[in-house]
Amino acid sequence: MKWISAQLVRLCLGGVCLFSPAVYATSSLLSDFLQQVQQAARELDYAGVFSYSNGSGVQTMRLAHVVDGTGERERLESLDGPEREYLRQNDVTQCLIPERQTVILEQARNDRFPALLIGSTDNIDQYYRFETGATKRIGGRECQEYIVTPLDEWRYGYHICVDTEHNLLLQTQTIAMQSEPHVVNQTAFANLSISSGIEGNALDSSWKYNDWKVIAANREEVDLAASGWRIPYPAGFVAVSEVSRFMRSERQVAQLVLSDGLASISVFIEPVDSYSQRLKADPGSKKGSIHLFRKRIGDYWLTATGEVPLSTLHYLGNGTEFVPVVK
Repeated sequence: MKWISAQLVRLCLGGVCLFSPAVYATSSLLSDFLQQVQQAARELDYAGVFSYSNGSGVQTMRLAHVVDGTGERERLESLDGPEREYLRQNDVTQCLIPERQTVILEQARNDRFPALLIGSTDNIDQYYRFETGATKRIGGRECQEYIVTPLDEWRYGYHICVDTEHNLLLQTQTIAMQSEPHVVNQTAFANLSISSGIEGNALDSSWKYNDWKVIAANREEVDLAASGWRIPYPAGFVAVSEVSRFMRSERQVAQLVLSDGLASISVFIEPVDSYSQRLKADPGSKKGSIHLFRKRIGDYWLTATGEVPLSTLHYLGNGTEFVPVVK
């Protein structure tokens, strides 16, 4: 990565570098580095196959991404399990569900691989340490590894490998730091082409979906604090989204998304009613790399989930209170 290499050379001028085998970058570079990686994912043309793996299995996806006169376009196709396609045009994604002949319209996610950021990274150096690792070969391309280590117990660490020519993310690993550090999940390209010559038909769906049922995500912005919810945010996490989703006619489920830029937590709040009878209190469970915590607060269920240590969800969930607003 040319820009960061130049920075490190300047740090070493006038003396011998004592950073072998890992070269420590100044923490002020972390935000700039992550923004460069995010920008590459948004602005380059590329196509390839990548896999996501965690404790529950492996999923393989085919991806094509093009930026042209209409903006940013992308096609993501699941190659394992139920057939799914995600067709993105700028900020809108169509999720194709062939067995139901249904298209779900939803807001595009900013963190979908090879992008990785959610929200601002302005204060991220307060919560992570950043250093360089080894040079690797991923998906047929050379990449530089970077090690992002948390400075507290609220979050996981990350090992990311970035294409040395184009700054595109080729591999990311989430690292649990508790007790013995270990990989909890990994996403990596198996093959990849980065070129302005990606064929436009690579974005064409294999399905004729023009006559399928279309469902638009029914959501509206909400203010949970103004509604009486007192939710403690773990250090470094800020709210990036507060919405209410309409489920089963007039029934509403509120969703709060918190992030420190890299890690994220989703908090769902829904009424205790006939539709939520399936729910039960859960002091902590795990599916793959995602922890879940659920408790009843008055007449509501609160569910917190995310790729963070379970203790982080305990802090948030057990500290949450609902104080009804008196009108």
